[in-house]
This record gives sequence, C-alpha cells and structure tokens, in this order.
Amino acid sequence: MAQHGRIRDLFDEVEQAAPDKAEEAFERLTRALCVHETAEEEIVHPYARRKLDNGQDVVADRLTEENKAKRMLLDLHKAGVDHPDFWEGLAVLRTAVTAHARSEERYEFAKLRAHTSTAERRAMAAAVRAAESLAPTRPHPGTESVAMNVLVGTPIALMDRARDLIRNALGKR
Repeated sequence: MAQHGRIRDLFDEVEQAAPDKAEEAFERLTRALCVHETAEEEIVHPYARRKLDNGQDVVADRLTEENKAKRMLLDLHKAGVDHPDFWEGLAVLRTAVTAHARSEERYEFAKLRAHTSTAERRAMAAAVRAAESLAPTRPHPGTESVAMNVLVGTPIALMDRARDLIRNALGKR
C-alpha cells in the first residue's frame, strides 16, 4: 500500500514537472508502475487466488484492470510527453490506476491481511522485493499471468534494464 502512495506521488511529480523534466519524471512513474504490477502478478495475486474466498474472481478483476492500465501506459510511452494528447491521457491513466489501487486495497489486500499471519505477510513482502528486482521496467500488456511473467518476463526485464542502462549512459531518458 505504501507503493500505491509512492505511485500517486510520482503522478504528481509528472504533472508538476517543468517541461524539460517531464519525460524524466514520466520514466520514473513508468518504471514504478511496471515493477510494482509485475511483483503483484507474480506473488500477491497467486496467493490471493489460493487464500481468499472468491479469490479467482477478485484476481481476475484486478488483472483486467492491470492490462487496461498497461495498454494506456504503453500508448503514452510510445507517443511521448510532447504529444498533444499526452496530458489528457495521463489524467485518464491516473484515474484508472487510482481506481485499481483502491480495488486492490479493498478487495484483495484487506482480505489478505485478515486471512494471513504476520509470518506469511513477511514472506510475501520478501518475495515481492525479489520479484521487483527482476521485473520489467516498461509496460508489456498480455503478461499479467504468472506463467507469462515466468516465460517472457525475465528476458523482457533484461532487455528493458539494458536499454535503461544504455539510455542513462548516453544521457537520454
């Protein structure tokens, strides 16, 4: 849930950025969203499916929301911050991400807290951190399942992270 707060702050950062800093701020937001969602897809959602009553449906709804947000994020990323529709698209994305986060917090996270022990939550938190360290940094719609993350997530993450390093070394965002 703290990450949801950080993502809200990153949206603020993009919206308030000076024109020459907007792209860099948007890159930070993109990275945070992608890493966060991948970790949820690999760790939190599978656990919720098993642990919660109606877990399959709760997770299916979250994955639908995540896929929609990834598609919006990818479109914004392709268009870039200089595109005339970028800011309107960012506002739509923010609304979708905020609604998604509220749904996770209400229908998934609160129920997980009620149905798991402190030890289970600590183990899940450690697993989330590990998944984040290997997660893609760009949106890849269609990889919302554990199987797809395992099959293509690591190679995609390596490519994303290599591209990030090269772009940073060249001073580009």
